[in-house]
Amino acid sequence: MSEQEKPLLIKRYASRRLYNTETSDYVTLEDIAAFIRDGREVQIIDLKTGDDLTRQYLLQIIAEHESRGENVLPVNVLNDLVRSYMIPGGGMMPQFLQSSFEMLRESQSKMMENMNAMNPMSQMPGFEAMKAQQQAFLKAMTGGLSGAWSGPDSEGDAPESKEDLDDIKKQLAELQQKLSKLN
Repeated sequence: MSEQEKPLLIKRYASRRLYNTETSDYVTLEDIAAFIRDGREVQIIDLKTGDDLTRQYLLQIIAEHESRGENVLPVNVLNDLVRSYMIPGGGMMPQFLQSSFEMLRESQSKMMENMNAMNPMSQMPGFEAMKAQQQAFLKAMTGGLSGAWSGPDSEGDAPESKEDLDDIKKQLAELQQKLSKLN
């Protein structure tokens, strides 16, 4: 199992401080959220009891983002989640959500594979730039769900994302002009 496939082990001490066992330093919830956005799985355990606290901390990360006004989940989805746990047989919701995210990741991966496959367009000038734009667009549209959530790290990241999107739009317009000249 490669280093990226193994979950990053985070230990919670009695003082509630979180310790990254790979880098031997203390981390915050924002650091853990960044690891996850970068595609790394994490496992958080209580050092004293050995209890797995991963679920609790992941929910705390989502709650903190929501409290800062970053809408991680729409209200209707939150309502449906609460309802699903309040009715008998509501245990289907977690499996449904997990399957939905897996299908989304697989679809994104297949789309990228299809773009990388040999086809006549790959010989066209500017194809690599178009492929890079498509990858950036897919990541922006899906929130980077290739195994990670890529919401803003902080309030300062939002303008940078808009600049990136404007840059992608500009490059796409230039590429469309080049394509129209070829036809």
